[in-house]
Amino acid sequence: MTTDFNFELLGTDGTARRGRVHTAHGAINTPAFMPVGTAATVKAMMPESVAETGAEILLGNTYHLMLRPGAERIEKLGGLHKFMNWDKPILTDSGGFQVMSLAQLRKITEEGVRFRSHIDGAYYDLTPESSTEIQRQLDADITMCFDECPALPASKERVNEAMQLSMRWAKRSRDAFVERQGYGQFGIVQGGTEEDLRKESVEKLVDIGFEGYAIGGLAVGEGQELMFQTLDYTTPVMPVDKPRYLMGVGKPDDLVGAVARGVDMFDCVLPSRSGRTAEAWTRRGSVNLRNARHKDDPRPLDEHCTCPCCKSYSRAYLYHLTKTKEILGLMLLTWHNLHYYQELMAGMRTAIEEGTFEKFVVDFHALREQGDIERV
Repeated sequence: MTTDFNFELLGTDGTARRGRVHTAHGAINTPAFMPVGTAATVKAMMPESVAETGAEILLGNTYHLMLRPGAERIEKLGGLHKFMNWDKPILTDSGGFQVMSLAQLRKITEEGVRFRSHIDGAYYDLTPESSTEIQRQLDADITMCFDECPALPASKERVNEAMQLSMRWAKRSRDAFVERQGYGQFGIVQGGTEEDLRKESVEKLVDIGFEGYAIGGLAVGEGQELMFQTLDYTTPVMPVDKPRYLMGVGKPDDLVGAVARGVDMFDCVLPSRSGRTAEAWTRRGSVNLRNARHKDDPRPLDEHCTCPCCKSYSRAYLYHLTKTKEILGLMLLTWHNLHYYQELMAGMRTAIEEGTFEKFVVDFHALREQGDIERV
C-alpha cells in the first residue's frame, strides 16, 4: 500500500533534528546522506552494495539521464528504480546546476535554458516544465524544482536576479508537478550569502507550497565559515514540519556542522569520487592510500570500521591496488567511504535521540584533531 509523502519530526537536540521522510518507495531516516548515482549508478558500486552501507535513498541526475539513455527510454523500461535495480527512494536534481557548469554553450532566458550537450554538442532546451516532466518519467520519489545557481562570489544584484528568476521558475515547476501518492517536490532556497535574499526566497517558496525545501547555491566557493553563517539565518525561517535538504554538501565536518544547524538531508559526490582517487575518509580524518608509508602496513584503514574493506584488507594491499591501478582498489575505497558516511549519519541520529549531540560533536572533532593512526 502506497503511503502519503510526509515528514515526521521525531525529536530535536538543540537545533539538530531527528526525523523520517515517508515516500512511495520507503522511509528515509534523517539526518540522511544520499550517495550520488549521477548516471543511474553509484560509480564502482553495485546497488546492493550501496544498500549494505546503510543508504536509504540515492540521487539521480536529470541532466545526464536526459542525455543518456533518455527519460522516455527509462520510463518505457519501468522507471529509474527498476532500470538500476534500486527499490528504495530516489531524489533527482533538476539539471539546472549541470547545465550551468557542464554545458558547452548556454543561454538563459525567462523561458528556461538552451544549451549544447557536453557529449555531442546537440542543442537542448530545459525549462521548469520539461525538467519536472523528465523527473516524473524517471519516477523520482522527490522531484527538485528548476533553478539557476550562480557561482560565488557574485554581486548582490546578480544573486538577486538569479534568485528572483528561480522563484518564478519554482512556481512553474510546482504547476507542472503531477501529484501522486508518496511523491513529493522540493523548492530550492536561493540568495547566495545575502540574509535578506535568503529570507525572501524562503517566503516565496512557502507561499507556493512544497513537500520539502532545499538550500541551494552553497558549497560553490564561499567556504565553510560563510556557508555555516548562511545556514544560521536560513534554517530558522524554514518550515519546521518539512524536510530541509542542503544540496551538494559535503565533507564530514560540513555534515556535522549543518546537522547542528537544523539540516536533515545531504548529497555529495565526495565519498565516491574520493574512493576513486585513493582518498579514504575515516573518523580520524582522510587517508591518502598513494602515500608510501602504507606499503608495509598490515593494519586496516580503521580497526573500528565494519565495512568489507576494513574487515578483510590491509593498508598495504590497498596501497598495492592503488599503485597498480586495479579496479578493486576503487571499489573497496568507495565502499569504505560510503559506509563511513552512513555510519556518521547513524551516529548523529542516535546522539540526537539520546540528547547527546553536543558531546558527539566534541568527540567527532577531537578524533579528527588526533589525525591518522601512527605506525607501531
